[in-house]
Amino acid sequence: MDWMPELIPNWINGEQFPAASGKEFDNLNPATGERLCGVAFSETPDVSRAVEVAKEAQPAWAALTPVARGDLLREVALKIRERSEHFARIVSLETGKSFGDALGETGAAVEMGMFVAGEGRRSYGRTTTSAVPNRAAMVIRQPLGVAGLIIAANTPIANVAWKVFPALLCGNAVVLKGSEDTPVTAWAVGEVFHEAGIPPGVLNIVQGLGPEAGQPLVENHDVDIVSFTGSAGVGRLIQRIAGERLAKVCMELGGKNPLVVCDDADLDVAAETAILSAFSNAGQRCASGSRIIVFNEIYDKFRDMLIDRTGSLKMGPSDTDDFGPVINAKQLANMVAAVERARESGATILTGGKRLTDDEHKGGFYMAPTIIEDARPSDAISRDELFGPITCLYRVKDFTEAVELVNDSPFGLTAAIHTKNMHRAMTFMNEVKTGVISINGATYGSEPHMPFGGLGQSGTGWREAGTEALDVYSDWKTVYIVHDPTDV
Repeated sequence: MDWMPELIPNWINGEQFPAASGKEFDNLNPATGERLCGVAFSETPDVSRAVEVAKEAQPAWAALTPVARGDLLREVALKIRERSEHFARIVSLETGKSFGDALGETGAAVEMGMFVAGEGRRSYGRTTTSAVPNRAAMVIRQPLGVAGLIIAANTPIANVAWKVFPALLCGNAVVLKGSEDTPVTAWAVGEVFHEAGIPPGVLNIVQGLGPEAGQPLVENHDVDIVSFTGSAGVGRLIQRIAGERLAKVCMELGGKNPLVVCDDADLDVAAETAILSAFSNAGQRCASGSRIIVFNEIYDKFRDMLIDRTGSLKMGPSDTDDFGPVINAKQLANMVAAVERARESGATILTGGKRLTDDEHKGGFYMAPTIIEDARPSDAISRDELFGPITCLYRVKDFTEAVELVNDSPFGLTAAIHTKNMHRAMTFMNEVKTGVISINGATYGSEPHMPFGGLGQSGTGWREAGTEALDVYSDWKTVYIVHDPTDV
């Protein structure tokens, strides 16, 4: 792979640097367990330097009009589109997902970039009347300053796009900490931004691990907003650290997303959708369907349908496979242990529940698609996000019990219901406490022009994507203009 450097460096002030300490760590291919490259092991000095140059570069970037910033970001999106296959190969190698899935993800990143770029011509404020004579009133957007962005590895190029494009459009400079599991993607995106003419220091990318690189970014007093995508546990830590200095924090965290199957549902559609919600991308979605809630009248039939469909799934990194490995060995070990604890607590493992170790999957981080039943709603397996191809089945007697179980969760990201009954659908939409609802669809699926985010342990209430993302990365400024009617 002559396109990949032996060491993935940092991007700071438009240049590439190894970690100041000279230390590095290995990036592994999760499909094989083999080393892909070394990665800069950044620490506080590297992060501090990146924040320093971002702070220096930000005023000149903010002085450009939103239209000019949007035009530059459009060039970035177009360059990513031109190199879609290149980026798809990188994403596929780093995540183990198929080339086709990686290509689709790259396309989603391009769409996000194009959408945000267009918002440069729609950076609307508001004008209104004043109660005071001879005074005009308006509200305009202003940038925050330096944005510290920390992304997850499950959809690496899409995650970069979701944060970097709106942060830059709003006039902020950015320090992005790439995921330690997908550093090549972040580095390659940095190349494109540089080639497109984004000024040095406006986008900086530091590689490294959470404690050594992520935490110093959150702690730095010159970082005006921290935006994080990842687990609720890490999110709580970030909230505490950033809260000490009253920094703005946006967090898109995990989910324990329910999919309800009513007795009037199209069972074939519901089963296929449940399988995709639970297992696509190896279940590594914050919006994966990890709780499948089924009416008693159809429970046994639907359970058998799921087991049958799950048995035909193929795991591997090719386009003929249904999903690939989980991202690393630690995640895999956590999943296997969680399933075993559920078994010890009385749950039944209907299928899967173990690591795949046959010749085809040996060396890779493959978790067999797992369906569990008889877990109590209070059990850890029912309440903790596992971020893998694991889902639990629950039996309920009616719609009321289903809604109660849906809302019995510390998370509130997405939820889905399958029903032909319009009243059920509308009641579900109004009563379920989540940020996203799907009627007769999957628990996942987002679009760049629509807001995405959740409640409770699923986030801090902000929404990424859509025009709502601009509220994350800008502040409102109220302006009064007093004019003298005699001065005419």
